[in-house]
Amino acid sequence: MTEFLTKQSILTRSIDFVRESLRDNDTDFTKGPIGRALGLLAIPMMLEMSMESIFAVVDIAFVSRLGTDAIAAVGITEAVVTLIYAVAIGLGMGVTAMVARRIGAKQPDAAASVMGQALWIGAVLSIGIGIAGATYSEDILRMMGATDSVVSTGKGYTAVMLGGSASIMYLFLLNAAFRGAGDASIALRSLWLANGLNIVLDPCLIFGLGPFPEMGVTGAAVATTIGRGTGVLYQLWYLFGGRGRLAFQFRHLRIVPELISRVLVISIGGIGQFLISMSSWIVIMRIVALYGSTAIAAYTIAWRMLEFVWLPAWGLGNAAATLVGQNLGANEPQRAELSVWRAARYNTIFMAGAGVFLIAFAPGIAGLFSNDADVVRIATSCLRILGIGFPMYAIGMIITQALNGAGDTVTPSIINLVCFWFLQIPLAYWLATKVSLGPNGIFIAVVISESLLTILSVIIFRRGNWKHKQA
Repeated sequence: MTEFLTKQSILTRSIDFVRESLRDNDTDFTKGPIGRALGLLAIPMMLEMSMESIFAVVDIAFVSRLGTDAIAAVGITEAVVTLIYAVAIGLGMGVTAMVARRIGAKQPDAAASVMGQALWIGAVLSIGIGIAGATYSEDILRMMGATDSVVSTGKGYTAVMLGGSASIMYLFLLNAAFRGAGDASIALRSLWLANGLNIVLDPCLIFGLGPFPEMGVTGAAVATTIGRGTGVLYQLWYLFGGRGRLAFQFRHLRIVPELISRVLVISIGGIGQFLISMSSWIVIMRIVALYGSTAIAAYTIAWRMLEFVWLPAWGLGNAAATLVGQNLGANEPQRAELSVWRAARYNTIFMAGAGVFLIAFAPGIAGLFSNDADVVRIATSCLRILGIGFPMYAIGMIITQALNGAGDTVTPSIINLVCFWFLQIPLAYWLATKVSLGPNGIFIAVVISESLLTILSVIIFRRGNWKHKQA
């Protein structure tokens, strides 16, 4: 009886802790138990990134019913959209580091001013990307190796996704600021709203249910953009309402050239970091395209499922980045380092379990999204090969994000350049074509390069130079 009551008490405390993490709170993350601080930040951040991965899974689940060309169009467009992600996430790194540092130093007004400058930067970039993407959607698809049938099927999808880039840019930027401030639950709620709309609108706009027009694959892009756009509106409503740790007001929109310059200097490393990794992914997709639309469709399905694991793990990395930034702002570098190793331990356990699951159930997972035997075969190989490296990826994600949270975005950029451009791309092409391993050679190259990234990141992190970075 006593044992039952003890277990019930533990369960009750756990539920209460999760509820606390999902509510607005004024916890000081630079004090108290590290495990508690990490949990309060990590739970909403991991759920937030899970919500982002749901966008991808929902879209591909419905679009897969339209055939291989539709899946290939989504996959190719996603490869290009990752460049927007690179810019948005890179800027978000700078914003997170600067906001976290000022919140840790108990300077909320200065943190809000950083957010004001980020809003202007996001506006300029969104307009330029949106106009170019909507205008040249067909040319972009052809440049990526799409066949005429894929271009015909997917040009509308590409135009809407790229033309609506502001929804992506601001969703990431605003969430980065909320995360840096420690208001992770706000970021999560905005994605709950965005995903809810996307899930409802996707089938309606793709298949023309009820009063909605039948838009095919283009409908998936419209649904996603509306969902994300609504999430951004919620974020802005919360921000301009002066709620949370940022206490944002209209006066914080005053342009401060010196602060914009500082945001850009720190963010350039982050942008470069993700441009390197994402553009290498585009080249990898181009190599996959050598084996036809079937291989592209398989890789797209596998990658979407992998994102379902990687993005929550990345959310734990975001929690580590916030703790590093805030603790450095509070002059607690030792606490910052301990937080990183604790996060790395948790992430390794999570991703090792996910890797085992994917390896065991890869055929069934791939079969959920396609009836084509060749697509399922290639997707299964992709899931199993990449799943082997999950424990290594887990540590690399945390360490990289910790360096970014300290404001050292240049070091991970250099590591990415070495691992992805100098190793992954040539190795993938060589293994696929010269060694005649086909798509499997590409997947093996990804595992090797990601593992090297982890090793280099750990070596550099242990040196401790990141503790002295300014943000």
